[in-house]
Parts: sequence; C-alpha cells; structure tokens
Amino acid sequence: MWKVYALLSALFAAQTAICAKVGVKNINSDLATAIRTSVILMLTWGIVFFGKHQTEVRELGHHTWLFLILSGVATGLSWLFYFKAIQIGDVSRVAPIDKLSVVFTIILAFLFLHERVGLPVVIGAILIAAGSILMLSK
Repeated sequence: MWKVYALLSALFAAQTAICAKVGVKNINSDLATAIRTSVILMLTWGIVFFGKHQTEVRELGHHTWLFLILSGVATGLSWLFYFKAIQIGDVSRVAPIDKLSVVFTIILAFLFLHERVGLPVVIGAILIAAGSILMLSK
C-alpha cells in the first residue's frame, strides 16, 4: 500500500509545482509560501479532528516533539527556497533539481538510520543525480 501512497504523493507534488508556479507569478514568494502553508495547516488539522486523533498529542514524548519540530523547520525552509526558485526559474527545470532531495535522503538514511542500500537504489540515485545535474546546465 505504501507504493500507492508514494505514487499519489508524486502526482500531487507535480500538481503542486504547476499551481505554485502560476500562484507566485505576481506576489512575493514568501507570502505565497505562507498562504500555502496555512491551507496545509487547516487541511491536516481538519483530518486530525475528523479522525479524532487530537487526544494523541498528550502522548507524544520530548524526542518525538523535537524531531517533528526539526522536520517542520526543514520543510518550511525547503518550501521557501522552492517557491523562490520556481518564481524566478522554469518549473520544468526547478522541480527535477529539487528531486535531488531523493539522493540526499538516501545518503542520510544510510548514514543516520542505517538503512540498507542495494544496487538498484544506488543506480537509481546516480540516475536521479545525473538528471538533476543536466537540468542545471542551460
């Protein structure tokens, strides 16, 4: 089932890039990011309340809070830079470069989470990196 979720994530990420490019055309990219983040905030809390998961907040430990906050900071910075990049660059070139995050994630998961990285993953990462580097040239 995780593969279905991953494919849906990719599909919506593609739609995000196109909508964001149109959305940042005539406004500051930081404001656009704030608006987008507010929508995400309302949507996700709505899902939490609809699923009656809000009481689980009390059960979260300090370690969980710390890493969720760090993840939130990283996400926010990623979105700020992404929106600025698509505002001034071609989304068809920015989005593939942004996918270098996949390569960075594989490396960090190997180093810090001790995840196994087989040959297909290494080859895939090399291909993603090569494609992203090609997008840097004009």
